[in-house]
Amino acid sequence: MLRKILLGLAAILLILIGVIAMQPPDFKVERSATVSAPPATVFGQVNDFHKWEAWSPWEKLDPALKRTFEGPESGVGAKYGWVGNSKVGEGKMTIEDSRPAELVKIKLEFIKPMAATSDTVFTFTPEGPGTKVTWTMSGKNNFMAKAFGLFMNMDKMVGGDFEKGLAQMKAVAEAPAKP
Repeated sequence: MLRKILLGLAAILLILIGVIAMQPPDFKVERSATVSAPPATVFGQVNDFHKWEAWSPWEKLDPALKRTFEGPESGVGAKYGWVGNSKVGEGKMTIEDSRPAELVKIKLEFIKPMAATSDTVFTFTPEGPGTKVTWTMSGKNNFMAKAFGLFMNMDKMVGGDFEKGLAQMKAVAEAPAKP
């Protein structure tokens, strides 16, 4: 009897491993918003990590968030690191490509709670008198991420944060300039 139970559990485990292994190897989360400001203004909010505190959806989740900045003030080579509570974890970002008023590409490295690396790209497209901003994050799913994906949808989990961040970026970029 015990042998049948163990064989049954082994079969279930093999099926579960097979299902996990067949999950998509890649993920992509993408959101867009239109901002009533020129591309150069919106680009400036992303290309300088010092400005992220005003609009990033994660910045206000930990009032004691520790931030570090390295490299140039903005653009290619600029680095931003953070260490925070369980809501924000620990990680770093590095701007790898920066084309004024067009694109910012960032290497995003999560350290805690779970190590992962993703590509994040912001594009800025003129749209009438404003700018369409598209925020994309993509990466590879390792076995653990595939298993996690069976219970949590990455698009739903992160997409809402992207929408919140884009709304906050819109408010900042559209605010009248202070003298």
